[in-house]
Amino acid sequence: MRTKHPLVTGLAVAALALASAATATPANAAACNGYVALTFDDGPSSGNTPALLNALRQNGLRATMFNQGNYAAANPTQVRAQAQAGMWIGNHSYSHPHLTQQSQAQVDSEISRTQQAIANAGGGTPRLFRPPYGETNATVRSVAARYGLTQVIWDVDSQDWNGASTDAIVQANARLTNGQVILMHEWPANTRAAIPRIAQGLASRGLCAGMISPQTGRAVAPG
Repeated sequence: MRTKHPLVTGLAVAALALASAATATPANAAACNGYVALTFDDGPSSGNTPALLNALRQNGLRATMFNQGNYAAANPTQVRAQAQAGMWIGNHSYSHPHLTQQSQAQVDSEISRTQQAIANAGGGTPRLFRPPYGETNATVRSVAARYGLTQVIWDVDSQDWNGASTDAIVQANARLTNGQVILMHEWPANTRAAIPRIAQGLASRGLCAGMISPQTGRAVAPG
């Protein structure tokens, strides 16, 4: 019987660890009075994606990355890094054109090639779609729906694409309320610099970074 003691001890330790994990999850969930969606457009790239992912991980945040298909095809390692970091990956067209000025066949090509590029790179099959510039019409919506995509615009524009300061980006995130979505981009240095303060601001208001529901297009608890 003595030979079984290490096994019994190991099982007991494992059981305690599982119990601790089980009790930790509801406690963390209870701390969230609501969920908001942090979104970052125009990736991935070898120059910006690693720094953005590091900042998000270090501050306990998850986000939705709306990737361009041409960048996903050129940077498959970064797509996989996004997925491995627990981020959600959406479709942001292949080459970032004004889709409302394109034919249905062109819109179809932009969306379908991006779905394929992201899947080929190991990012899964996106279920969310953000049209470039937030420009959409009936054709864009119908093509997106054909690929099982939910169109996601935004509630708050951080203006980081327009040279917004780090302070202004932090303040934009402070306007988010439960269920809302904010537009940010992965390339502005001011956006990456704002992430620790964004995390602190959300926590101070009892809000957590959530996923975007493919059913409603709103921020919800991670599934």
